[in-house]
Amino acid sequence: MNSTFIKLSLFLTAAIMLSWDSYNSKIVEYNKIKKAAWLIGVWECKTSRHTLYETWAVKNDSVFMERSYFLKGVDTVYLETVSLEEHKGALFYIPTLKDENNGLPVVFKNTFLTGSKFVFENPEHDFPQKITYTHISADSLIAETSGTVNGQFKSNTFPMKKIK
Repeated sequence: MNSTFIKLSLFLTAAIMLSWDSYNSKIVEYNKIKKAAWLIGVWECKTSRHTLYETWAVKNDSVFMERSYFLKGVDTVYLETVSLEEHKGALFYIPTLKDENNGLPVVFKNTFLTGSKFVFENPEHDFPQKITYTHISADSLIAETSGTVNGQFKSNTFPMKKIK
C-alpha cells in the first residue's frame, strides 16, 4: 500500500471518529430534561380558596413549557409561564410572572435531579429561592416553593393530580 492511501485512510477514520463523538455528545446533551418528562400534561391542585392548574408541554428536545393559572369561582387568574430548558448539560427553571420582576424571567438552576425529583435554586431571588418537584406516582406530584422572607423560612406545598 502506498503512504498516501494510508494517510488518507487514517484521516478519514479520525474524521469519522470525531463526527461520532460530536454526534454522541448531542444525544447525551438533553438527557436531563428527559428525566422531567413525567411533568407533561395538565395538573390540578384544589384548595378551599381556589384551584391551581399547571399545563406542561414539550416545545422541542431541550425545552418544556408550562402555563399556570388559578380558577377562583368562575374567574381565571393568570399566574405564570415557565420554561424548563437544558443548555450545555445544565437544566434551568425559568418562570415569568406578569406582575413581578418587571415581567422579566427569573432563572433558577438545577441543583438536584433524579428520575422522580428535581430541585432548582436561585439564592439571590426574593422569594422563593428554591423550587422542588417530586413525582409521587403516574398521576400525582408535589410542587414546593420555599425560602426566606424577612429572615423567616416560608414554604408553600402544592399537591397535584394529573387530569390529562
